[in-house]
This record gives sequence, C-alpha cells and structure tokens, in this order.
Amino acid sequence: MTRTPSSIVEFLAGKRIAVAGVSRQSRGVGNAIFHKLRDTGFEVLPINPNATEIEGIPCYPDVTSIPGDIDGVVIATHPDAALGVVRKCAEKGVRRVWFHRSFGAGSASDEAAEECKRRGITAIVGGCPLMYCEPVDRGHRCFRWWLQLTGRVPG
Repeated sequence: MTRTPSSIVEFLAGKRIAVAGVSRQSRGVGNAIFHKLRDTGFEVLPINPNATEIEGIPCYPDVTSIPGDIDGVVIATHPDAALGVVRKCAEKGVRRVWFHRSFGAGSASDEAAEECKRRGITAIVGGCPLMYCEPVDRGHRCFRWWLQLTGRVPG
C-alpha cells in the first residue's frame, strides 16, 4: 500500500480548488483534472483567459478574478505560463499549488517552483490529483507507483 505524502493530503483536504489550463474543447490534462475533482465532490473553479464558462461553470481569466478564498490551485498549463499563475496565487493568498507533471517538464518550471519558495507557497511538483482522488483507476494507480519509484512525484 502506498503512503500518501502529507503535502498531497493537505492539498486534497481543501474543498475549493482552481484548475489553471482547462480547455474550451473539453480535452486535455486540465479538463481531466477538472472533471475528476468535480466528480469527487470538490468545488472546482476553471481558469482560462479565453473562456467565460466551461461546461456551464463560470470560468475565470486568472486566479485573482475568482471571488472568495481558494484552497489550492492545480497548474496544468504550459510551463512558460506557470510563473504568472504562481504570482497570481501569491497575490490572491493561495497557499498550495500543484504543478501537473507526468512525462517531461509537464507544467512545472524551475523559476515557478522557486517563486513558490520565495512566496511561502507549498508546491507539489509532479503527478496529478487523478493519482490520489478516490476512486483511483488502475492506470493512475500504476502511474503513481511508477512515478514514485522513479522519484518524479512526492512520496
């Protein structure tokens, strides 16, 4: 049995989570994360500067446009956009960020991760919520095991 890292437990303890990088075309990593979080009981707030709604849910151009408090932000954008998202998280007072990564750099950039450290934001670099939100499908369970084995996700 795999122990879930405390940073992930704390991130998923939040109820209001924004996802940066949700597409209007309903496909892609950001959308898969958006659907899984929504389907497992989270209030999910999609972020896309080019959309006003995603599947009937209001969509926001950036983190600071979202009304109220946010418990965490999943960054599923191109790594070039990650630093800007982190800066908006700091401006909004978001204390937890999860950079999606499976293969390659994913959404993480060294500069964005360093900005999290400078701003006191807890950053999870690697993996994604689909590997931890129950029920976890077999593919994501295997993927979690492999990424943990190779040191590419916390835990």
